[in-house]
Amino acid sequence: MKLNVLNIKGEETGKTVTLNDEIFGIEPNDHAIYLDVKQHLANKRQGTHKTKERGEVAGSTRKLMRQKGSGGARRGSTKSPVLVGGGRIFGPVPRDYSFKLNKKVKALARKSALSYKAKDNSIIVLEDFTFEAPKTKDFVAMLKGLKIENQKTLLVLPENNNLIYLSARNLEKANVITTSELNTYKIMDTKSLVFTEKSVDMIETTLKA
Repeated sequence: MKLNVLNIKGEETGKTVTLNDEIFGIEPNDHAIYLDVKQHLANKRQGTHKTKERGEVAGSTRKLMRQKGSGGARRGSTKSPVLVGGGRIFGPVPRDYSFKLNKKVKALARKSALSYKAKDNSIIVLEDFTFEAPKTKDFVAMLKGLKIENQKTLLVLPENNNLIYLSARNLEKANVITTSELNTYKIMDTKSLVFTEKSVDMIETTLKA
């Protein structure tokens, strides 16, 4: 698949980039995407939820009423879960939600997500660029030139660039990451995927391995 390389004004530069069909043109595997996104969201969970069980709440263990003769159920403690202020039975406790996923499955998921974006014509390739200073209006002007100012956009850079990152930081629908941070969730959670020439090469090198 060939794409024209644009500049930050949205103009064609006369150069083209050929996207590798082994990465951007495979038959997407929906289950691999599901597993990778599930793992990403699970790993973000803190797992610090906790409720007090019967043995942990404060209260007296004095017997509340005699065993028989009251006409009601027997009650032996104010910590009973059937009473207000009592402990909770089988409540949540701190736990780790993360789980292991094979590298090949994660790679397949990323390839599948990139292939979906390629099929939807949602990938844009820019020539390598930078800004002279961190200015949000410069980033907005770039999005307008590319005609994606109203879309959720993910810009993938080959390495950290604070001038570009700070220019996009205040924009709700724009996100800037490096190729090493690119994952299936971020690919699927965006409308327009914008690469630079170097970032395309780095992604292809990584996913070919």
